[in-house]
Amino acid sequence: MTNPWHDRQQSTVSIRQDDHRSPFQRDRARILHSAAFRRLQSKTQVMGSGQSDFYRTRLTHSLEAAQIGSGIVAQLKSKYPELTHALLPQEDSLIEALCLAHDIGHPPFGHGGEVALHYMMRDHGGFEGNGQTLRIVAKLEPFSKCHGMNLSRRTLLGLIKYPQTLNVLDNKQYPATLDNFRQLKASDWHPAKGLYLDDTDTLDWILAPLSQQDRDLFQQFKQNNGKHHKTKFKSLDCSIMELADDTAYGIHDLEDAIVTGVVHREDFEREVVTKLANISDDPWISEHINDLASHLFSEEHYIQKEAIGALVNYLITNITLVDLNEQLGIEFNEPLLRYNAQLPATVAQALQIFKDFVYEYVIKQTSIQRMEYRGQQVVMEIFEALASDPQRLLPTNTLKRLAQAKSDGLNEHRVIADYVSGMTDEYASKLYQTLFSAAATPNYREPNL
Repeated sequence: MTNPWHDRQQSTVSIRQDDHRSPFQRDRARILHSAAFRRLQSKTQVMGSGQSDFYRTRLTHSLEAAQIGSGIVAQLKSKYPELTHALLPQEDSLIEALCLAHDIGHPPFGHGGEVALHYMMRDHGGFEGNGQTLRIVAKLEPFSKCHGMNLSRRTLLGLIKYPQTLNVLDNKQYPATLDNFRQLKASDWHPAKGLYLDDTDTLDWILAPLSQQDRDLFQQFKQNNGKHHKTKFKSLDCSIMELADDTAYGIHDLEDAIVTGVVHREDFEREVVTKLANISDDPWISEHINDLASHLFSEEHYIQKEAIGALVNYLITNITLVDLNEQLGIEFNEPLLRYNAQLPATVAQALQIFKDFVYEYVIKQTSIQRMEYRGQQVVMEIFEALASDPQRLLPTNTLKRLAQAKSDGLNEHRVIADYVSGMTDEYASKLYQTLFSAAATPNYREPNL
């Protein structure tokens, strides 16, 4: 009997002689060889892409998340050998694939680009980076004619962080449409976190093996009056990927800020060390945080690396596997939904302290916010120009997709959003100069994708 979670949307795939790879090893290979993955090398993570060769980009962040994901899987297999034997593949390629692909839907210029595209798509279904990730892997990447990378169903399920559509989750009262893009306030236009109504056919296919009860429960969300609603559940594989992502963000991205002098030790001791020392239920972190802080700000890089490694190890070794049915009193029948990887409450609190510090003292820094604002303007103006005269300004292959969408009665603006969101920071900046600067001369070739 075949496993439905190994199925692909396009059932006939190329069979290569003596190819003994698992479905998930093939998925990982397709992600690694995709144009969308390569573009992550020129997309902003936290510090600005292209500002320094040292800063992490979304590509190096994804590679680090994949490494952490493998470490999490090893820990869970050691702690729960019988349960994980039934739940997780023998090799680590599934979780590695999810970690490598989790950010490929993010547009140029970080969250500034996401806000910009959401504003430009406000009347056409919205835009959100995680929803775009699913769209890229399941529809856009040219590994198949109609189904993107044509990944296995389980891999696609693991990439869905928020299993509900934006039209259901969007509950925010937005300001009136602006007269000038420069007036756009990012905090007014953050999208809900979910999938596109345009991609419900893909979502229906992914969730097809679930019972109606499991599907209804999986797609539940928390009501949030005056703000976007939030989904409640994710699959086991997604929960592992998210912990790897959060660890890479909260610990490894902090390293960039420390080494480049963006954050100061006094701020770190006040906002992180003091708070962690007060976590009374966690003796390890309260006992070691002062030494770790000293090592993090050491002038010897190998000592900094030791501290970073210790913090990552602290988080990974504390991850547990929980039964949501027992924990929450619910009734998932599908094991991939019933079990999740989690941190104990006190360790999760410690990780949140690190993440909050990165957000407050790095991401919200004026220089970084100004870069996001600039990128926001670039993305909105490019989108407006392309939408105003697509036949003149869009490349040939995108025009073909636009004509097909129009013929099929689909969302034509989504095609333009796909094109703009796929740009790197550098490419978007060059296109902006080409379109709007009198002195600019095109010095790049459009990839034939």
